[in-house]
Amino acid sequence: MGENPMVSDPDLNHVRHCLEQTEFLVVQDIFLTETAQMAHVVLPGASFAEKDGTFSNTERRVQRVRQAIKPVGEAKEDWVIICELARKMGATGFDFTSAKAVMEEINKLTPSYGGITYERLEELGSLQWPCPAVDHAGTPYLHKGKFSRGLGKFFALEFKEPNELPNDDYPFTLTTGRLMFHFHTGTMTRRSKKLDSEVREAYIEINVDDAKKIGLNGHKRVRVSSRRGQIELGVRITDDIKRGIVFIPFHFAEAAANTLTNSAIDPVAKIPEYKVCAVKVEVA
Repeated sequence: MGENPMVSDPDLNHVRHCLEQTEFLVVQDIFLTETAQMAHVVLPGASFAEKDGTFSNTERRVQRVRQAIKPVGEAKEDWVIICELARKMGATGFDFTSAKAVMEEINKLTPSYGGITYERLEELGSLQWPCPAVDHAGTPYLHKGKFSRGLGKFFALEFKEPNELPNDDYPFTLTTGRLMFHFHTGTMTRRSKKLDSEVREAYIEINVDDAKKIGLNGHKRVRVSSRRGQIELGVRITDDIKRGIVFIPFHFAEAAANTLTNSAIDPVAKIPEYKVCAVKVEVA
């Protein structure tokens, strides 16, 4: 639902292989993403403008979103699709009549949302959980004065090298990231004419000295390879990046940076090593 691992996950050739082996893949989204194109069934979800409900952001702030238009075509609000599927599969407890009714159940079953009702959100504009009761003002600072769970524990970590370091065959360290004009896999932002006009295609940033070493000499496109795959894309030569480091934004499915990245994970956080993998850069 609303995820596009065929662009966002590391080692995309491996991701593709796994999805191709999947017995039954259902994708629920507002556009036919790269992942949805591999699905056996696509369920058309509704965009933010087509549904009622709430958003909870990273600072725990809950705000209302109000339906501006009815869902277009066969699209349905996410909660409607889930409830219809659940009922068809024989489940009980999915007889909600509105997004507000879903929120009322959340109020009853989730203590930190107990006091966050539609009525209060209409009046106050937003509330931040924990907000356990309707007379509670919410919690702007989660750890104000003290830690919410114990006293906190600080400890040092021993440095550990990345899973993959540059060598003679793959002499550059690739790091990936975001651009200010695009979000995540570009499912929405790259369909915006204005945002797409700002950055239309993928590129690699490489240091001026490194560009001279590999003989770019005015070439506009390069081939970037890792142990997992290769892509071709435009090149930007700059002093803004250190020697030995190259950068590729990951929003562009046609030259997906995550074709190259390593799926090795951090032993504690369990996050893939998106920011470090070894690559080589050649004139395309």
